[in-house]
Parts: sequence; structure tokens; C-alpha cells
Amino acid sequence: MQLGTRWATGSEAPASVPASLRPAIADVESKGLTGHWTLTWLEGRPIAELDAGWEVFQTASGDVVARPFED
Repeated sequence: MQLGTRWATGSEAPASVPASLRPAIADVESKGLTGHWTLTWLEGRPIAELDAGWEVFQTASGDVVARPFED
């Protein structure tokens, strides 16, 4: 089991945030969104959720996706 972590937009992501997600997180933040990110893990894959309504995650095939939350 891996525990998640939180950090504020505009600050450096914690070391536990995978390098593969960092460019997509920076891209989302470049849209001017503010808030806090929460990093969690689902089936061994990282998911970073911004409380402003975005998620950045890695698919089973290794692709990184950044998108607004889906209801």
C-alpha cells in the first residue's frame, strides 16, 4: 500500500510524485488554476487530483492523461 500526499499549486511537487506526471501537472497549473493537488495510487498507478477540478494520471499502458474531472 502506498500513501498519498498533498501540495499547493505553484510549489514544488514532493519527491513522491513520479517524474512522468510532472510535465502534465505543470501544464495544468499553467492554465492559471490554483488549489491543492492530492497524489493517490490506484492499482499501482499514480493519480494526481487538483481540487479545482482536474486530474493527471498514468494509464495501464503508461500514457499520462490530464483532463477535467468526469462526473
